[in-house]
Amino acid sequence: MARKRNTESSDTSLTFRERFEALRNLPAFFKQIWQTSPSLTLLNLFLRLLRSAVPTMSLYVGKLIIDEVVRLATIHSSDLTHLWVLIAIEFGLAIGSDLLSRGISLSESLLGDWYAHQTSVRLMKHAATLDLAQFENPTFYDKLERARQQTAGRTQLLTQTFSQLQDFLTITSLAVGLISFAPWLLVLLLVAVIPSFLGELHFNAKSYSLLYGWTPQRRELDYYRYLGASDDTAKEVKLFGLSDFLINRYQTLSEQYFQENRKLAVERAGWGSLLLAIGTVGYYSAYGYMIFQTVQGRVTLGDLTFLAGSFRQVRSLLEGILGRFNSISQGALYLKDLFEFFEIQPQIISPVQPRSFPSPIQQGFVFDNVGFKYPNSEKWAVRNLSFTLKAGEKLALVGENGAGKTTLVKLLGRLYDPDEGQILLDGYSLKDYDLEELRQHIGVIFQDYLRFQFSAGDNIAVGDIMERENRLALEKAAEHSLADQVIAGLPHQYDQPLGRRFSGGVELSGGQWQKVALARAYLREADLLILDEPTSALDARAEYEVFQRFAELTKGKTAVLISHRFSTVRMADRILVLEGGKVLEIGTHEELLLQNGRYAELFELQAEGYR
Repeated sequence: MARKRNTESSDTSLTFRERFEALRNLPAFFKQIWQTSPSLTLLNLFLRLLRSAVPTMSLYVGKLIIDEVVRLATIHSSDLTHLWVLIAIEFGLAIGSDLLSRGISLSESLLGDWYAHQTSVRLMKHAATLDLAQFENPTFYDKLERARQQTAGRTQLLTQTFSQLQDFLTITSLAVGLISFAPWLLVLLLVAVIPSFLGELHFNAKSYSLLYGWTPQRRELDYYRYLGASDDTAKEVKLFGLSDFLINRYQTLSEQYFQENRKLAVERAGWGSLLLAIGTVGYYSAYGYMIFQTVQGRVTLGDLTFLAGSFRQVRSLLEGILGRFNSISQGALYLKDLFEFFEIQPQIISPVQPRSFPSPIQQGFVFDNVGFKYPNSEKWAVRNLSFTLKAGEKLALVGENGAGKTTLVKLLGRLYDPDEGQILLDGYSLKDYDLEELRQHIGVIFQDYLRFQFSAGDNIAVGDIMERENRLALEKAAEHSLADQVIAGLPHQYDQPLGRRFSGGVELSGGQWQKVALARAYLREADLLILDEPTSALDARAEYEVFQRFAELTKGKTAVLISHRFSTVRMADRILVLEGGKVLEIGTHEELLLQNGRYAELFELQAEGYR
């Protein structure tokens, strides 16, 4: 998987244009901020407005203090009343500035945290509406990864943008004094700071290009990190001696990124130092001119202090504004990643006027010449698939790996839609029914079911989360799947955390986990129950017992079961044999044995293994 990345230079001019265009995302961002909390937003802006006036007021009071000290020293006066008043005012401004800063930080922290929380919830909700095919697309996963990264980083963008407004107001008030003294000083300031700004703009663009282009590789690095240090993978990694292999893969890819990033960092540091020196020359040129004017008696010592302080602060604020503009435009680019994710729409949706699900099912499901290919695949997973799953029937699916069994199950649940043909339920296309209601009436346990790091009760409740607080329903479902015997042996029974990820968790064996997972299907009380090889970790006797109970508990309901053990399969009403994504044979166990076809061959091969 590790591979060398093509490191062609990006089109910087294009990136500049994209960065300015990305600022269009800010109005939508501020709309979301306002909707998060209007009161906190207004409070923060009001505090920043007050704080923006403090630097000018402090410098001016400082000027008055110095002029007063010079005056008193010149006339040898001992009346310090006015001086103490000025000092008290400056002290009050210092205290007020600190209180305002703390208020700004507090309101901004609360606002940013709440926005991150709401955005994360919104991202999860939107992801839940998207299709399974989209989650299996690497390009989609790159967008999802970038969107996830933005949920926590937007607090910084909020701070930077509000700080930009505050500094602009401060510069406006400070610039008044500089303009009255020497308007050309502002021109000198711009000449001093613009080269540094353009340099930062250029290198920020290259940083974004590097980070954006490496999204797939960073996901790959995360995957190697997970494989190399996870309780889920520890057995295989140790037994197969994979540590060195995984570490080498990680090091190879990580060092490629480090080399690219180091080259950019060194180049940025060199140019940054040179451009910063230009700004320093500009500042001291202006400072020297002010000193000369003071020595000539054209301005007072207090004026010098005010002007020098104003020039220094305006320069610093301008550098901050221009530098922050780089960060804001870069943040707006990343913000685009978040908005682009929310623009992704599902393709499998409910019709405008959906039909109600027929409960109970009257006729059953009909596969009418169904064909389906997975996205980005030229091979048909199933093709020309035609058969009927009758209401109340138990249908077993048989076939070698890759025959199309799990694909058929996914099509039944509308996780995918057919590329050819149609699937009918009681005479109407599955597309005519409400998607959420359809899935509520289907209970599926896949062979790769999730082992949730939840309590035992919650692990069962995921089958129908609305029943989470219904302990009797959970216990009944556990009894049906034989999971009650497993849970009875746990220290805290249904409240016992499962898995090793969190403190106090208990790990189950593969067979025990499967019984817990099976309970999810029974909890749902669905009209169509599907078991897709969920008992592979059970021995033959345990699986037979599970499926025998499954047959008893699903009397009168439609069911599909997939198993490689023919002793279990023969309990079904009919058996469908798939090969190469097509129907090869269909009938009862006895009928298929009499046909002496593929099913009879597989049955005899397995039976021979038990003799």
